Amino acid sequence: MKKPIRFGIIGAARIAPNALIAAAKLVPEVEVAAIAARDEARARAFAAEHKVPRVHATYRDVIDDPEIDAIYNPLPNSHHCQLSIDALRAGKHVLCEKPMAANAVEAERMSRAARESGRVLGEAFHYHYHPLSERVRELIRSEAVGHLDEVEAHFSVPIPASDIRFDWKLAGGCTMDLGCYPLHMISHFTGLAPTVVRAKAQIVPENIDIAMEAVLQFEGGASARMTCSMAQGVRIGAHFTARGELGEIKVTNPVAPHIGHSLVIRTASGEKQETVAGDTTFTHQLRAFVAAVSGELPFATDDIEAIANMRLIDDVYRAAGLPPRGS
Repeated sequence: MKKPIRFGIIGAARIAPNALIAAAKLVPEVEVAAIAARDEARARAFAAEHKVPRVHATYRDVIDDPEIDAIYNPLPNSHHCQLSIDALRAGKHVLCEKPMAANAVEAERMSRAARESGRVLGEAFHYHYHPLSERVRELIRSEAVGHLDEVEAHFSVPIPASDIRFDWKLAGGCTMDLGCYPLHMISHFTGLAPTVVRAKAQIVPENIDIAMEAVLQFEGGASARMTCSMAQGVRIGAHFTARGELGEIKVTNPVAPHIGHSLVIRTASGEKQETVAGDTTFTHQLRAFVAAVSGELPFATDDIEAIANMRLIDDVYRAAGLPPRGS
């Protein structure tokens, strides 16, 4: 057997157990070998709970560990760029949580480092790797509901104001944390590159958006609408809808379809409902990352795609009268 790809985690983030630890148990080519956190005691507690064999004192120690092949970076958005670049320059592959950076300029810097190092830099848009994602894309591409007229994408989760997503210094904001998903879906599912027409944000101090609505346009005339919210009291939910001259495709919970989803196709001939089987989105993503590191297949949500999505996020903020994060 080939040696497993040994991951080091920088940051004991809440997403790490599902995004990497649990997924690695189903991907034998991966071993989670080390972790560091801002607080070493927290790293040791995380390591004990999740059976990670080595705890390092600093992020840099993980990056410089000669036994580590790849870095998983689930840190706040403000900490994605430089630490990922450091890891790439140290010869490590990097799986970085979404969004890739605080802004498009940072994403471009990260991409250059990846190209110079010859290492894989992936953005963890895990939903992309579930078979549901390809099914939606196939339906739109085959014009199952006719020529595309409009799409809508939404994601909302109530988040307390004490959360890091409300911190400007950490590149926070609803569009960064939640809106990045529907914006990515609008591009990915349609296969088209939208431009931002206008946007409107609900703002709290320090230019943090707790809700955002953006209207986008595709070349050829179709339109798109993105909404997201992390306001208290908002209902948790995610959906994507594509309308054409012959009907409508609606997906409920495209973000985490492994915990339940529906895909409904409505046309003049009736309504058809589907579900698409698959493992967790994180397991599919990790398998794809292994294939990329092994040179078998490119990683779909790579650094180039990340730049395009970060540019779209920056443009939404500018259209809403807000500065891009980290600027």
